Amino acid sequence: MTESPTAGARLRGSIGVTGIVLLVIAAAAPLTAVAGALPLMIGLGNGAGAPTAYLVAAAVLLVFSVGYAAMSGHMDEAGAFYAYVRRRLGTSTGLGAAGLALLTYTAIQAGIYGLAASTVEELVVHYGGPDLPWYIYAFALLTVVGVLGYRNIELGAKVLGVLLVVEIGIIVALSAAVLVKGGARGIDAVSFTPSAFFDGSPGVALMFAIASFIGFEATAIYGEETRDPRRTIPRATYLAVLTIGGLYAVASWAMVLAFGSADVAAAAGADPEGLTFTAARLYLGETAADSMAVLLVTSLFAALLALHNVVARYGYALARDGIGHPALGHIHLRHGSPHKASLAQTLSAALVVGTFAVAGADPILHLFTWMSGLATVAILLLMLLTSVAVIVFFRRTGLDRRQWHTVYAPALGTAGLFLVTVLVIDNFTTLVGGSTLVATTLLAIVVATFGAGVAVARARRSTPATGTLADPELSIADR
Repeated sequence: MTESPTAGARLRGSIGVTGIVLLVIAAAAPLTAVAGALPLMIGLGNGAGAPTAYLVAAAVLLVFSVGYAAMSGHMDEAGAFYAYVRRRLGTSTGLGAAGLALLTYTAIQAGIYGLAASTVEELVVHYGGPDLPWYIYAFALLTVVGVLGYRNIELGAKVLGVLLVVEIGIIVALSAAVLVKGGARGIDAVSFTPSAFFDGSPGVALMFAIASFIGFEATAIYGEETRDPRRTIPRATYLAVLTIGGLYAVASWAMVLAFGSADVAAAAGADPEGLTFTAARLYLGETAADSMAVLLVTSLFAALLALHNVVARYGYALARDGIGHPALGHIHLRHGSPHKASLAQTLSAALVVGTFAVAGADPILHLFTWMSGLATVAILLLMLLTSVAVIVFFRRTGLDRRQWHTVYAPALGTAGLFLVTVLVIDNFTTLVGGSTLVATTLLAIVVATFGAGVAVARARRSTPATGTLADPELSIADR
């Protein structure tokens, strides 16, 4: 026998702060952000002000994390944002949030499969290999991710650790080389001035910056698989946001200096796909640039594995709460992993990727661009709900009397997230490639997904025979 039933089942693991931070940073895919998103952020956004956009995004998420981390001391469920929202805003809103979470990570993972497959295809052809359809590589990657995701989380963390060390190493090496050589026009701090930040389209820049942090909630989703979650989760949350924000700010500043503060926007606009690789050739040499192309694939693979783990644990948490097929709440006796939820996640990813493949869609212009935009809006709305849930939680329970942690920081985080969400929606058409029809359709999907979650909760509440979940009024610490 290889599994145990949902009732009383708990995920197993002893992952620590470092392991969780690696999982979060892997989901953020630093090299993908620097090589893929950053040039677009510079060209379409605020040019030399891009580094400040990352700092603003990190500041908003850091303030949000204060209340989120404080509440994590009273939560140890695998559902993360869903569990937090359900615990304080009720089952209906909680299942709406769960729908947004599943939509976010399913969409961004499917998009990355498209980008990764296209990148592998180009590399294979570049080195003289056969010109195969992109979806062949997508399904090959999907198979490897599925096998690792089926196993214990610690195995996945070890694989990600190796990949991330090399990935971050090339980013740091490029940044250091630019700073040591003085860039194209010397070292300056123009990127960190208000005039640079508000130049061009700062809303677009913030949109790309926030999208680069997707996956950071994974600190709480591994609560059941950590050593001492009450200390591990808060520390990992702060460290993850600070590390990602700091890495992006320094790397983007180096990219600005590599071409000059006055010229970088034009350079990014002229060659968004090759900007980072051009900088690598100029400051590190041809070999480093070629190596970066290969490391981009490992960066994308690391992100795929991290996102797979997140979606699987959401499916597990929902099944354990009585939503979805009960089998998804089973755990593997030897690996201690949500293996059936992992298999379901693999199948759902295959379905999305396969649909785009059958439709003859472009893996980057359609699959990656559309799914990334969809995920960005969904995760912002999910964080807004979570921020409100944190405020309500501490106001009703009084479990923590620290005003900064339970009132002021959550309120500031909510306000910051609301402003960013407004900016993202206002610039959403740009994010998804310029089509108003596509933008409207994707936003409608976000609304419909949340509404579907609410409808499911209400239907279950009106049908006692289904074994409905009562709206929780107490946290785990209260019960």
